[in-house]
Amino acid sequence: MACLAEARTDIVQHMTLSPNATPSGYGPSDLQSAYNLPSPTAGSGRTVAIVDAMDDPTAESDLATYRSQYGLPPCTTANGCFRKVDQTGGTAYPSADAGWAGEISLDLDMVSAVCPQCHILLVEANSPSVSDLGTAENEAVTLGAKYVSNSFGGTEDPSQTTADVQYFNHPGVAITVSAGDEGYGAEYPASSPYVTAVGGTSLVRASTSRGWSESVWSTDSTDGTGSGCSAVEPKPSWQSDTGCSRRSIADVSAVADPATGVAVYDTYGASGWDVYGGTSASSPIVAATYALAGTPTANSYPSSYLYGHTAALNDVTTGSNGTCSPTYLCTAGSGYDGPTGLGTPNGTAAFAGGPNSVNALQPGQKLTSGQRLSSANVTLSMGGDGNLVAYLKTGAAGNGPAIWSSHTSGHSGAYAYMQSDGNLVVYTAGGSALWSTHTYGHSGAYLLLQDDGNLVVYGAGGGPGTGGSLWADGTYLRSTTIKSGQKLNGGWWTQTRYTRLVVQSDGNVVMYRTRDGKAIWSTGTYGHAGAYMYMQSDGNLVVYTSSGGPSTGGALWSTHTYGHSGAYALMQSDGNFVVYKSGGGPGTGGALWASNTYKSVP
Repeated sequence: MACLAEARTDIVQHMTLSPNATPSGYGPSDLQSAYNLPSPTAGSGRTVAIVDAMDDPTAESDLATYRSQYGLPPCTTANGCFRKVDQTGGTAYPSADAGWAGEISLDLDMVSAVCPQCHILLVEANSPSVSDLGTAENEAVTLGAKYVSNSFGGTEDPSQTTADVQYFNHPGVAITVSAGDEGYGAEYPASSPYVTAVGGTSLVRASTSRGWSESVWSTDSTDGTGSGCSAVEPKPSWQSDTGCSRRSIADVSAVADPATGVAVYDTYGASGWDVYGGTSASSPIVAATYALAGTPTANSYPSSYLYGHTAALNDVTTGSNGTCSPTYLCTAGSGYDGPTGLGTPNGTAAFAGGPNSVNALQPGQKLTSGQRLSSANVTLSMGGDGNLVAYLKTGAAGNGPAIWSSHTSGHSGAYAYMQSDGNLVVYTAGGSALWSTHTYGHSGAYLLLQDDGNLVVYGAGGGPGTGGSLWADGTYLRSTTIKSGQKLNGGWWTQTRYTRLVVQSDGNVVMYRTRDGKAIWSTGTYGHAGAYMYMQSDGNLVVYTSSGGPSTGGALWSTHTYGHSGAYALMQSDGNFVVYKSGGGPGTGGALWASNTYKSVP
């Protein structure tokens, strides 16, 4: 990973300023004005974490100078506002580095400018490696930060999907990441579906009611805000642009052009006041804006909030950071675009949660017709017909196959309500109960749509990894191995890197290609609601009607592999679905039947 700060070299640095002089570059009042922020009154006591590599020995003293210059309240170790730790929470700081020290000063100063009432936690990683920076990321969350800024990035790599889960999957925490400083092209970890990717703009004063205008930051073909379509990462369910089947970058933006840069004070390997830019500036600005907006909703991904509140952002419609197809990924326009995402902050409303844009339904919240909850793999939708339905996400567009429903169709205007007594209920428009989880008597319980596909009601204080489940629909991601004697009911699903296999509620068993959602194989047994798949002890894999079975008939489809006791089925990582005899397997032979779908992936 490399830091993404850019210091102006055409401005004379000053260790001190003459009386009544102001530093070059935008200061706190400029940013607060440009983005309509309630900085003087909001954010008190909330902790914004900065994750960077290497040590800045003068971080606290430089921060004190910056805040004093602009009349901001002191933020020191002594008053409990500032804390610096190593990547494991101790004080064994890494080696000092002048380049990263400049980055650290930029990050600390931007959080101070946007949220002067916030506390600041600086976590210094031992090196710029993904593993060290990821360890620091986890430590920041462990120490209680609900807002974490990351001003670094590097080339995408398929292994980073593992790093996503290890380091960046922190529901209930707003994690911002710089989109990059080299123009069009996706970088990691901005491409992670668990973070808010922050692009960059040029910010100038204007004779408008806002008083400011913005365009895409692009100095030349190799110097400008990053954007693009990930080659690796899956698309978050809350993104709906159709020109990129995977993760699109960015989500939101803020000033990053060094030519319209921000004032920064840094004395380690530098000479005091300077002007900085780069998306290293925009990431901490956005992280601090999240802090002004309030504590993120438990178990939610705050990047999703933006997509439910687009009217509360400044839409940036001019400028480009390169040439690409489709053009919106590198050229600004009305609505979503790659370089600036959905726009720049206009107050804090877009950075606050709500039931229409997260994956949890809190006590007292409703899901009405047309509203939905979203996680990485699943969408829970309240249909206009009154049915509450969980769909698997397949490809870039819309809902995939249904894996669960409340079976309450035929009641237009019905809604789902997470009651304060812990019960999740589907009510008619007139207030009559149609269905419930029967979890009353648990005040503070909430509904969570998990990334593994499971819809769970947890007791207050419970959650994934901590227990406390009161009800679940049982549609969680299953093992890729189907054992002898195992029965697969509608809603069962499993997936590998390239494919997803689903037993659908209509009776069909379908394999979908994950990159585009295309169905590449099926049993052709649709039209038989309630049908199930059964890996029989005699070695035959069979789809039966809902009332059928080995002794009653009703077979709709089979692999004709009977006579092989103990055989099992495997959804392989190469995209092939295979029935193996007992003791057989990939690399050892013994295949009895195969879907031959490996030819259709990746």
